[in-house]
Amino acid sequence: MSGREPTPRITPGGVRDIGLLNSVLVRALGVAARTGPPNLFTTLARHRSLFRRWLVFASGLMPGGRLPRADTELIILRVAHLCDCPYERLHHERLGREAGLSDAAVAATERPLDDGPWSARQRALLGATDALHRARRLDDASWDALQAHLDEPSLIELCFLVGHYEMVAMVLNSLRIALDARPRAR
Repeated sequence: MSGREPTPRITPGGVRDIGLLNSVLVRALGVAARTGPPNLFTTLARHRSLFRRWLVFASGLMPGGRLPRADTELIILRVAHLCDCPYERLHHERLGREAGLSDAAVAATERPLDDGPWSARQRALLGATDALHRARRLDDASWDALQAHLDEPSLIELCFLVGHYEMVAMVLNSLRIALDARPRAR
């Protein structure tokens, strides 16, 4: 492999391609991310109505979910690693650090579970993420470990979070969405 990014299968859209409303939305999201309009959003917005519906669902998980933001980012980083998704990985490394994850924790999401600096709660979250990725369901041991740390709504959310970010990784990798520019300093 040459080290170059593959050519996107669907290029990011401009205002004519994604519509004025979606253009305003992706610009606002780019300002918040300090990256300019994210390629993920300007590409998915080419399917105008689905994009807006997806944003509502996605924002209910992150940033609007019940799980603490550091837990959410830890799970997303693990999914990005398991799905070999550089776009998702790079975006959430920064967000994870901003949510309070240490550099060591961010790096450890790419190693076997036993190699990380995890609390019992983090180990349960990551073990469940691995189980959901591997088997598409939680075994009893993973469920029992999670129940010690999460209430019922959070257990439901965790399953949706892993599944959603696996879906996003699949879309990113399949469409070959190009990496965004590095965020600007604050």
